[in-house]
Amino acid sequence: MTVNIVRLGTERLPAEGLRIGTVRRPPRGVPKAEFATQNWYDVWYPNLAPSADAMKTGQSADNERDWANFKKKYRSEMNEADASRSLDLLAALSHSADFSVGCYCADEARCHRSVLRELLVERGALIV
Repeated sequence: MTVNIVRLGTERLPAEGLRIGTVRRPPRGVPKAEFATQNWYDVWYPNLAPSADAMKTGQSADNERDWANFKKKYRSEMNEADASRSLDLLAALSHSADFSVGCYCADEARCHRSVLRELLVERGALIV
């Protein structure tokens, strides 16, 4: 049993399990009834998405210092009680279920999902 970290909207991996969208907004122009069939996500969970302010910081990061600033902001948000409990839950579930978490960004290295991966590993999650 494991967690896959994926780009939303891409073809699903074999045995990927439930796909969780950790994004602030649903995909534009896609009817809600088609989110799963178009490989966006099965469940929308914006609780693990960066705040609008942090997201702006990450999207405008064009050097390592700016990216480090985004990571610091996002990690701080994920240390808040509700987000921290959500991460603990997902880490624990990774030992008994296959599921995926993801975002829309093309480059995981410059996406909050890279930090989400780190946070889950730090909590003992089994990651593909």
